[in-house]
Amino acid sequence: MGGAPKAIVVAGPSGVGKGTLIEKLKAEYPEKIGFSVSHTTRDARAGEINGTHYHFAKKEDMKEGIDKGLFIEWAEVHGNYYGTSKASVESVAKDGKACVLDIDVQGCRSVRKAELPAKIIFVAPPSMEVRSGLNLV
Repeated sequence: MGGAPKAIVVAGPSGVGKGTLIEKLKAEYPEKIGFSVSHTTRDARAGEINGTHYHFAKKEDMKEGIDKGLFIEWAEVHGNYYGTSKASVESVAKDGKACVLDIDVQGCRSVRKAELPAKIIFVAPPSMEVRSGLNLV
């Protein structure tokens, strides 16, 4: 990819518009941007497809992968694990695309520690009023 980032990290609090930004990027640059499928140990919700929306995993299997260093970033949220595997990012990079990661601030720190070539975009709420509506203050 000639110095291009392997990943584009879109980070910010839940509900701030990361998903909307990512959808616009994918629509504008489909030949340059890919999207990894994250792993989670939570149960699938109605309409979610394993391997499309998430890779749904058993808690012990994901914990083993985390312990082996197979994840670029991961977090435990409400008793469930969420994470991005190195293999998911590499799969997108093999297609010559930058992998877009939709993660929180904690995950962003993990990406930096993993020394993954990445551009980081932090999406913030537009005002304190919106910020408090997202329960951030």
